[in-house]
Amino acid sequence: MAYRSGENFTILTVCTGNICRSPAVEHLLRAAFGATSGVTVESAGTGALVGEPVHGPMADLLRGVDVEPDGFAARRVTEQMLRGADLVLPLTRDHRAQVVDIAPAVVRRTFTLREFARLASQVDRDQLEARAGGPTATPASRLDALIPMAAAHRAAVDPALDDVVDPYRRELSVYQESFDQLLPAVRTIAQIALRL
Repeated sequence: MAYRSGENFTILTVCTGNICRSPAVEHLLRAAFGATSGVTVESAGTGALVGEPVHGPMADLLRGVDVEPDGFAARRVTEQMLRGADLVLPLTRDHRAQVVDIAPAVVRRTFTLREFARLASQVDRDQLEARAGGPTATPASRLDALIPMAAAHRAAVDPALDDVVDPYRRELSVYQESFDQLLPAVRTIAQIALRL
């Protein structure tokens, strides 16, 4: 099956500077899906510190779960990136609004990370498997089928439930809080897509 960006299903994560939250999600999802799942994960920032690596405290948290962030370089989100992504996962509602402002066509496939994880967990797994191709379902086809199914469960909730706190230039405890908010969401999405 071909997706917007080619043979692989592409997830784009978006935060502000692209040095803390979105690259953490990128690296965690990439590690979960592996190289042969048919899922590509990228990240970008609305106000990216272009060329910068993952910020030290977030890089340390990633290494603490055996994910190596070396070689990363921050980049600014573009309309082309957004249009090429099959699923866009901003880290806050504000980022989601900025993404949709840049590329209105992506609105139906854009969810905050935590929102998508929460909605995905409400989807009936047997129905998802059937829509994803039954016995031939792959992580990519499950993610593709999951988008409209998750969207059907959208409802107004407390914004605090959707946002991942920005830790940049704050205390180490805020980095940990941010990581503790994004890690369960990443795990939920990966477990559903990988049918674990």
